[in-house]
Amino acid sequence: MTYLSGGPMQGLMGGGLSRSASGIKDFLLQWCQSRTRGYKNVQIENFSSSWNDGLAFCALIHHFYPDAFDFNQLDAKNKRHNFTLAFKTADEKAGIAPLLDVDDMVAMARPDWKCVFTYVQSFYRRFKDE
Repeated sequence: MTYLSGGPMQGLMGGGLSRSASGIKDFLLQWCQSRTRGYKNVQIENFSSSWNDGLAFCALIHHFYPDAFDFNQLDAKNKRHNFTLAFKTADEKAGIAPLLDVDDMVAMARPDWKCVFTYVQSFYRRFKDE
């Protein structure tokens, strides 16, 4: 799978894409970090373990829809609720299809970074201009 032409990253950063795949990954990671800065218990450092309790997904969607739910009431220990809330809110409010399965995410301590990365791309494409 190529991330530079024809793959899931096509059009992610506009025309004339000449960044390496790792550069694109870093760009998207920084975009997520800037949107979730200041959220309690959210420290996005990668596309795997940083997303394992659902809070990073909740923070990302909450940034754009702060009235959708009370982020401060969420608990990192309630992973199933967090993933369900984030995926449902992203789908209903932003039209972002839930590409990840809640049961799979709850079962994994270290989610597959490629799956998380692909889903997060959907957030970027939807919100890049906001």
